[in-house]
Amino acid sequence: MLATPRMRRLVALPIASLAALAMVFTTGQSASAATSTTTTKTATASKLKASTAKQLRQARAKQRRANRIGTAARVAARQKGDPYRYGASGPGAFDCSGLTSYSFRKAGMKLPRTANSQYQRVRKIKKRNIRKGDLVFFGGSRKYHVGIYWGKGRILHSPYSGSRVKVERIWTRGWSAGTLRLRG
Repeated sequence: MLATPRMRRLVALPIASLAALAMVFTTGQSASAATSTTTTKTATASKLKASTAKQLRQARAKQRRANRIGTAARVAARQKGDPYRYGASGPGAFDCSGLTSYSFRKAGMKLPRTANSQYQRVRKIKKRNIRKGDLVFFGGSRKYHVGIYWGKGRILHSPYSGSRVKVERIWTRGWSAGTLRLRG
């Protein structure tokens, strides 16, 4: 017969008591000292289980967030070839921040409408830590353009009037990186 989690808990208490008795006989400790030691070990095990459960929840949350960012990148990729139109946020035409806000919204994540507002919302990261799906911002203290990092020094963006959503190389060193990934 396989032991269920409930059965294991029911058996664990008597086993802990037996362990305390065994400690009394082998070490000469009093029963209360032996029980205290066993209780401490049980409490430590419970803390480890709680810590492990928390780490597992955090890992799952990170994975869900990464999946959503990947979905946003795929949504943006499907917009390739759509025309640029100032102030447009899809689905048939986009400006730069309209493309990013539309893509992340479709992936279930909220992102403000303008490039500068998006920059204020994301967690800033170093350029060397950028990954596909992160955001690339252009401009000084006030960001005027945004694109989705596509890997190998390229971004997917809606660049300017008369152009279309496309992937192209980053043309300047004056850019900043931001992410919606969770820390860790």
